[in-house]
Amino acid sequence: MAVCARPVDPRRPLVCFDEAGKDLKAHTRPPQPAVPGRAGRDDSHYARAGSRNLFLACAPHLGWRQIRLTAHRTAIDFAYAVRDLVEQQFPQAERIVLITDNLNTHTPAAFYQAFPPAEAWRILERIEWHDTPTHGSWLNMAELELSVLARQCLERRIPDQATLETEVAAWVEQRNAEAVTVSWHLTKEDARQRLHWLYPLHE
Repeated sequence: MAVCARPVDPRRPLVCFDEAGKDLKAHTRPPQPAVPGRAGRDDSHYARAGSRNLFLACAPHLGWRQIRLTAHRTAIDFAYAVRDLVEQQFPQAERIVLITDNLNTHTPAAFYQAFPPAEAWRILERIEWHDTPTHGSWLNMAELELSVLARQCLERRIPDQATLETEVAAWVEQRNAEAVTVSWHLTKEDARQRLHWLYPLHE
């Protein structure tokens, strides 16, 4: 909680990272559009077209986010996504304050699987890494952003990767243009009550 409450520091941007999956499903019959007095309807049958993983990174205080689509959700995919944050999105940052959950692919070892040792170490030196507590992944503000993405963009059938890429890119562009930030109200005192097994009553 203390990490999220830090003052905004351009040299050390706070970046929250999480991922979600999306099944690709095509209509086998044309959907029926909405008409007065009746909502639109989809046939219950559909054609499966695989699935895609969405790596989402957001800087909640800056009103910025990006999404990287991958075929898989491996440690190597994770390492490449974080390298993009370090080298492409925040190249001038002294360090990126990175918040992730405890997924088993979210480890420094992922970078040594993906890159030569010198490159892996160079990337890791640019990261100040913070894991959310066990069973506390909701403390990662990226989950809020994924929830908005699901409601505004993904809660419908999307037939293929090209459509998914187009729709997600449009959503990201609009959110970034509006510089939508996150208003985080959970305090350390709230955390002590809701996560009492992690936070002692007295320091």
